[in-house]
Amino acid sequence: MKVYTVTQLTKDIRGALEGSFPEVWVEGEVSNFTVSSLGHAYFSLKDEKSLLNCVLFRNNSSRSAFRVENGLRLLCRGRVSVYDKRGQYQLYVDRLEPHGKGALQLAFEQLKKKLNEEGLFDPEHKKELPFLPMRVGVVTSPTGAAIRDILEVARRRFANIEILICPVRVQGDEAKHEIARAIEELNEFNRNIRKAGKDNEHPVDVIIVGRGGGSLEDLWPFNEEIVARAIHDSEIPVVSAVGHETDFTISDFVADLRAPTPSAAAELVVPLRGEFVARINEYRSRLYLAVKNKMDLLERSAAALRDAYVLRAPINVFLRKRQEVDDLVKAASSGMAHLMELRERDLASCAGKLRILSPLAVLERGYSITFSGTKVIRKAHQLEEGDSLRTKFADGCVTSRVECVEASGGKEK
Repeated sequence: MKVYTVTQLTKDIRGALEGSFPEVWVEGEVSNFTVSSLGHAYFSLKDEKSLLNCVLFRNNSSRSAFRVENGLRLLCRGRVSVYDKRGQYQLYVDRLEPHGKGALQLAFEQLKKKLNEEGLFDPEHKKELPFLPMRVGVVTSPTGAAIRDILEVARRRFANIEILICPVRVQGDEAKHEIARAIEELNEFNRNIRKAGKDNEHPVDVIIVGRGGGSLEDLWPFNEEIVARAIHDSEIPVVSAVGHETDFTISDFVADLRAPTPSAAAELVVPLRGEFVARINEYRSRLYLAVKNKMDLLERSAAALRDAYVLRAPINVFLRKRQEVDDLVKAASSGMAHLMELRERDLASCAGKLRILSPLAVLERGYSITFSGTKVIRKAHQLEEGDSLRTKFADGCVTSRVECVEASGGKEK
């Protein structure tokens, strides 16, 4: 009987599994999805009855266009092996696809949901396009049909407008980085103009980002997050013109304006010179008419002033106003004199009433007031024999001393 060590048995099982299942496709629902600090993903695939542990190393996960999430049904390709330290078999995944939906379509929906929740599509972030741009930046391939269409439309509509081309790749893995970098370079170009104070150098007024039609894979650089954030962060208004009218990309949702095609973008950005000239002529006619009407009104006003009495005989107006001032002064003087007379009568009447009520008037009628110190004596019982008194008459005062106090009824005190 052969006795195995744990390590030996694990190695033999691992060899048998790897030899029997060098490459398999497994379908299941994702659960327990986690990512380590090194970027490796660990999750389980499960169905109604079983569960399989899976490992997705970072170099393989970076090639996936969509994000793996719990609850997502996946088709995973990989090899089955055993992790020695835990003695468990697991699937080492090297490729995965969403079940029932293309990987790019799923990635598109995931990124669209994420950016929408962050507010990158909100209307308040949309900038208005300039009415007449002097310089238009175009981020596209220099050899594609898109740039030819844009230049042709721009020349036909308004040949004076300058087109500044930022050549980029619009397809392939590096396209997203070039497109995002071109948008940032156009913004940096404007910042340098402002910093240097170059009045003779016109900044870029609007940017067109796009390409011609193609498959979802061909248009994918315009569905990348780095491009979406570059458009959102642009200080210059951005028009997205990717593919045909039925094609929609993430760039369309985040841009300030979506154009169905590159040609349509040029028509939206570049005004028609003939219409512009016609509008200027209309404004010129309206301005001329407004000035003429104003001049006619001023002429009528000047004629009315010329015929006015005040201008024909100004000295008479001055003399009349002078006489009116004299009349006002006389009326004011008369009014003040009458008012003073009324006030003097009121004062005399009040003085008479005060004299009647005054204690001095009582003294003049033969009465007197007796004080003991500062106290007025009103009754006999207030005094005692020997008290010093001062009696005030109308014509002077008398000082005396009490010898006897006799109350009512003849009783002495």
